[in-house]
Amino acid sequence: MKTYINPSQTGWKEISKRPLITTESIMPLVQEVFNRVEKDGDKAIREYTAKFDNVMLSDFRVSENEITQACEKVADSLKSAIKIAANNIETFHKIQIANKEVVETTKGVFCWQESRPIERVGVYIPGGTAPLFSTVLMLGIPARIGGCEKVVLCTPPNKVGEIDPAILYAAQLVGITEIFKVGGIQAIASLTYGTATIPKVFKIFGPGNQYVTAAKQFAQQCGIAIDMPAGPSELLVMADEKSNLDFVAADLLSQAEHGEDSQVIAVLSNESMLKKLTIAIQTQVNILARKETAAGALQNSRMIVLNDLNERINFVNEYAPEHLIIAEQEPETILNKITNAGSVFIGPYTPESAGDYASGTNHTLPTNGFATTYSGVNVDAFVKKITVQKITKNGIKNIGQTIEIMAEAEQLQAHKNAVTIRLKNLRNEN
Repeated sequence: MKTYINPSQTGWKEISKRPLITTESIMPLVQEVFNRVEKDGDKAIREYTAKFDNVMLSDFRVSENEITQACEKVADSLKSAIKIAANNIETFHKIQIANKEVVETTKGVFCWQESRPIERVGVYIPGGTAPLFSTVLMLGIPARIGGCEKVVLCTPPNKVGEIDPAILYAAQLVGITEIFKVGGIQAIASLTYGTATIPKVFKIFGPGNQYVTAAKQFAQQCGIAIDMPAGPSELLVMADEKSNLDFVAADLLSQAEHGEDSQVIAVLSNESMLKKLTIAIQTQVNILARKETAAGALQNSRMIVLNDLNERINFVNEYAPEHLIIAEQEPETILNKITNAGSVFIGPYTPESAGDYASGTNHTLPTNGFATTYSGVNVDAFVKKITVQKITKNGIKNIGQTIEIMAEAEQLQAHKNAVTIRLKNLRNEN
């Protein structure tokens, strides 16, 4: 990890740079796959699955029998853990349901919002070396709470044409029944255009590699909404002299093992902490099964000493981390000054992995500094808000002249007339 001692604020932008990932070089491939899928549908899906996933599938829809057999393969202990996590995630997300509140802005003028679910959503779940069955819970549960009629799940098959049993168990647990053995660019293209087998959706959710990220960006150009700009995972830990540096090291490595393009940052209050934290990281990384991956991520990572607490807070807000752990004293006081972070973990006994799996909060979060403008996935991501107003006779009398004056000032005579004709009608009634 690169080390910085009290860097000046003018250098923070450079320190905050994430590992550079560009999609320009793969966009021609993305466009090629999208064009083929739009034209040839299922045929193109089969060909690209054979090319990229090394398996030829005659039918890429997961059958009920496959789901049943997969569920039988999942250990009871894992089933129990998934159920506990699902219950916590549901409990947390249920409180996000907004109640309709009607406000009378002017006497006789009533305004409110109504929520409507996005009817069809797509959920992409990465497979590979780390099949993310936890993401099935994080996306499937708020989709169900939001009332989405159709949730379509795509995930890549392994080389024998199967999906990880835990993914299928989590999917059936949250009520997702349309599951397809399709990954990568072709999965996003199929959700964008629809095929004879895979339904077209209105919004696509879920993480993925650089190919999936580029495909989601292209889908936006085709009129499909996505959850948020995605990138490699990241974590920033704030720590002071009283922090347990073994805990800090463990948290940093828990995020570093996601991928070599991940980034972890330790913002420390004292230079004396650098050596101790370095030793703790070196000790723990050597016993990890994914130590090469974690070690690669550490090459992109930073240890930064900022003696002043306000400077540490300001750096966090400039970096805008996906995950933030406040391991310092009085973390709630610090939290009040944090404006940019995807998800925050307070105190020494709140590891980031709790949010990844089972505490209840959502782990689909903005990365690459997008926490300055984006929220993590929540129930609102699966609904849209329709504004409604109702104006009574007295209401149009009370607000009519205001509308007429504003419309006339903008030289929109028809707008003004829509009010004027009503007011004349009311005068004639009298």
